[in-house]
Amino acid sequence: MTTPVCPFVKAARPDDNGSAKKSTVGGSEATRKDSGDSATVSPKCPFGYDSNNFKLGPLSCMICQALLFDCTKCIPCSHLFCKVCISRFKDCPLCGADIEKLEADTNLQSMVDRFIEGHARIKRAHVGVNGEGEQVSNDDKKVIYEDVSLDRGAFLVQQAMRAFRAQNIESAKSRLIMCAEDIRDQLEKMGNTSELCSQLGAVLGILGDCCRAMGDAAAAINYFEESVEFLTKLPADDLEITHTLSVSLNKIGDLKYYDGDLQASRSYYFRSLGVRRDVIKNHPGVASQILDVAVSLAKVADVDRTLGKEDVAVDGFQEGIKLLESLTLKSEEAGLEPRRLSVLAFLKSQLEEKQHEATASSVSS
Repeated sequence: MTTPVCPFVKAARPDDNGSAKKSTVGGSEATRKDSGDSATVSPKCPFGYDSNNFKLGPLSCMICQALLFDCTKCIPCSHLFCKVCISRFKDCPLCGADIEKLEADTNLQSMVDRFIEGHARIKRAHVGVNGEGEQVSNDDKKVIYEDVSLDRGAFLVQQAMRAFRAQNIESAKSRLIMCAEDIRDQLEKMGNTSELCSQLGAVLGILGDCCRAMGDAAAAINYFEESVEFLTKLPADDLEITHTLSVSLNKIGDLKYYDGDLQASRSYYFRSLGVRRDVIKNHPGVASQILDVAVSLAKVADVDRTLGKEDVAVDGFQEGIKLLESLTLKSEEAGLEPRRLSVLAFLKSQLEEKQHEATASSVSS
């Protein structure tokens, strides 16, 4: 099972560019008093969850290393894990005690859910200093709450990806659904910005992966199709976006293929091939993109052969072979060589298979 890549990058903070932060809280005390209407508060996550440091807090499952989901207690040792995670064990992985039974811990799960809901939304009254040097609360002053060390969307995806890697798919899906809802809310407020469409398209794609891993092909297709819908709204000159778009199209094609709908499968594979061809026209020297085109050619040709279009299939296999044999990798692209050889071997095997069939047919006749 491939691990999705987080679609979020660390957004620029006011203190990253050194301007907005300074104008708000970096000036003199007189400046802060003159503004009078607002102040900036930089709260820290009480459990230390952020994007730069790997953290296992008191609300984490020690097996999947994500926040607890469907929190379950081992009896008699009372250690806590996600239900899916601990169900794979007969002994407690922390203390080794025999697990006599498992009990749901709804109270702790409720605490985890409240923590997730409040992450990046910590509220606190602005605290000022009076003339005698004492701290006083000023509830009338408007407070601008900065992020809690990590964008809420990135936080949710971070937790989802940890759960996904540990095959706790229900947990990953739950976090991603919350993330998608957050982004949709932002889209309603800000419109279809490139950043939001890109993030939502990627998150929906990972949700599709979750549903596919759970065996729910119909839901997976719905998520992939919605991912495609948002990604097609974006500029076609972004390599990461076009790659994600073409992968989503191929995944729909795969699911249609396994369902026996070959015409639909070919349609999606062909759309993905079109996206990838456009990319190498604009970026002819990018080896990874050429490899992507070869993969798409193989997928389209494989379906063509199954549909009985042998001549068209052979043309596709030969085009892919020609692309890969003429591809020269730079030293920094050496990591792509195993993939190039693997795809090339597959394409050649498809032509050899046809040649063997033709030879056998001529002999028998």
